Amino acid sequence: MAPRKNFRNQAKKEVKPAAVVNKNGVKVEASVAASGGGFSGTKIFTWFMVLALLGVWSSVAVVWFDLVDYDNVIAERAKEFRFNFSEVLQGKLSAYDADGDGDFDVEDAKVLLGLKERPVSVLLREAKEESAVKEPDAVPPPDDDVDGSQNTDVESEIQAAVPLPPISDDFIPDDSRDEATHPYEDENNAIDTKGELVEKAQPQQTLEESKQYNNQPGSPETKETVQLRYNAEAESVPEPEADVEPEVESVPELEAEFVPELKENAEDQPKDKLKEKAKKKKPKLLNKFEKTIKTEIDAAEKLRKKGKVEEAVRAFETLVLQYPQSPRCRYGKALAEDGLAEKMLSNDMLQKAIGTYKEASELPNATPDLIKATLKKRAERQQFLGRMRGALATLEKLVQIFPEDMALKNDLGVAHLLIGDNNSAKRVYEEVLATAPSDGFAKVHYGFILKSENKIAESIPFLRDGLESGDPGTDDGRFYFHLGDALQRMGDDSAYKWYERGHQRGHFASVWQRSLYNVDGLKAQPWWTPKDTGYMDLVKTLERNWRIIRDEAQSVMDKTTGLFVPEEENLREKGEWGQFTLWQQGKKAGESCRSVPKTCGLLERYPEATGCKRGQIKFSVMQPGTHVWPHTGPTNCRLRMHLGLVIPKTGCKIRCTNDTRAWEEGKVLIFDDSFEHEVWQDADSYRLIFIVDVWHPELTQYQRQTLSPI
Repeated sequence: MAPRKNFRNQAKKEVKPAAVVNKNGVKVEASVAASGGGFSGTKIFTWFMVLALLGVWSSVAVVWFDLVDYDNVIAERAKEFRFNFSEVLQGKLSAYDADGDGDFDVEDAKVLLGLKERPVSVLLREAKEESAVKEPDAVPPPDDDVDGSQNTDVESEIQAAVPLPPISDDFIPDDSRDEATHPYEDENNAIDTKGELVEKAQPQQTLEESKQYNNQPGSPETKETVQLRYNAEAESVPEPEADVEPEVESVPELEAEFVPELKENAEDQPKDKLKEKAKKKKPKLLNKFEKTIKTEIDAAEKLRKKGKVEEAVRAFETLVLQYPQSPRCRYGKALAEDGLAEKMLSNDMLQKAIGTYKEASELPNATPDLIKATLKKRAERQQFLGRMRGALATLEKLVQIFPEDMALKNDLGVAHLLIGDNNSAKRVYEEVLATAPSDGFAKVHYGFILKSENKIAESIPFLRDGLESGDPGTDDGRFYFHLGDALQRMGDDSAYKWYERGHQRGHFASVWQRSLYNVDGLKAQPWWTPKDTGYMDLVKTLERNWRIIRDEAQSVMDKTTGLFVPEEENLREKGEWGQFTLWQQGKKAGESCRSVPKTCGLLERYPEATGCKRGQIKFSVMQPGTHVWPHTGPTNCRLRMHLGLVIPKTGCKIRCTNDTRAWEEGKVLIFDDSFEHEVWQDADSYRLIFIVDVWHPELTQYQRQTLSPI
């Protein structure tokens, strides 16, 4: 029986191959004969590859450790082993040619190690090569228009420019300056808001509801503006161009966050509108000359879209130098600078992009679509930096160029609202509605303006019809909030239907809890006990010293002192309600505390109260016959303590959700004012309480430090 064949048997028994006679008559072994009598061609190539790879990684080591002269070593090895290194490199090792000069040398090793950047020419060449090869997993971009315009990715950039602005969260406290100075431009209001973002959207405040777009009725201290910034340490960003910015604005510190744009209520839109949107023409961004350099523009654009913004900036800078009169090249440079600014969180880089947008729009032979896209992006980024008046000037220019574009007029109306010019905004929306009476965006904003003028009944149909239209920019929690509030004030219970709809749309935590500026995951309940909060020491201090606090409050209640300021947030149905503030947004009111030094001294050691940037510490006096409308506070980040100081025996009560309670002298009530609450004062004498806002106990120390004020 033949032995079983396996690897083990083959290893044990080696059979010497028979000798053969070569052509010269000499006997040689078969293995030698088969190989041609020496090294085979395969072995030679293998040795070449081994040595070549050894040379490559030796180069890397030499550069990194700075050991020896790389070029001399390679040359000696090449001579010793008699092979042409450059020929092998051009074959199998061309991937290591990082600088595009056709060979592998010390400069290539530096690029591989990250010690040197790749030349722009190489990047553009690679981008062109990639553009020519369709990636198997990638979705191919839509074809360009016949005229050579850019693909529809740029169309989305145009549509995203200057949306209904998101809500910022930075506060500007009481300002005694002339009303001509806009409150958003307080250069000294620096706020340290560095750190991780934990919110969806955030407001900035001012104290005049009728002049503020982003207000929330129902909160005595909530007024917002959209002035977002990348760098919280820069105090101002001057506009470089005098023709657009007629005055030098200072910009308050703002939180470094990217606020999401308003969601589009697509499912509520009529089908014909969706079809119309689908048929929208692609923008024509290339002029006649730029179609001849489209390949170069596309190569640079591909770098930007892949997120290689530094390389894209360099590529577009090269194109701008080559083609200085090309609007599309300059627009691409602005977009790349914009992306780099976001990556670097740099206001300076963003300001540079804003200037480049302007340059692109002013070049001759710019197509109308490119002018529109460029100026819209410019206005959007000016608003992002808090350059509200600059954005307004840019949008006014756009409307002059494109007077038939209702979307631009809508954006112009928002720009007027953001600088507190409700009258101009009202005129703009009246013009829009005269031309396009079904424009939902114009309707909700016009309704908002009417409500801010206390024309409650007139505002309701505009707010309601605008929300029901489902038009882009209408699905915003503020409009659900204002409509529900207007209906409540008219005694219409359908308000809760709209609150429920706002909750279903994700704008409110619940029908009762309708604050708009929240941290997710915090415990939510309308009424709290001192033990629940963990602030037992603060509560005990307030209750032990309530008579001292009361006496100091009464000493400054004289109307001639002017220290108690009437509530001006349009929260009262009737009556008189005055407030005297000691801390606001974590800032001490020094002049006020000098009038009540003992009270302020008691609070100094409680940072949960004095450091609460989302609250206030103040006295509140309410006269008989006062009713405060149902309302909610702006945020779930705080709890509100009420210490009773002078409480009539009957007639004073407060409702939070469906639970109504009364104050007691010397006792603290604690509730979450992000839930709906309402106040009645039907006694025959005044009611005086001390209000102390504290951080929500579940907020971390980091969150308390980084959350921006309300």
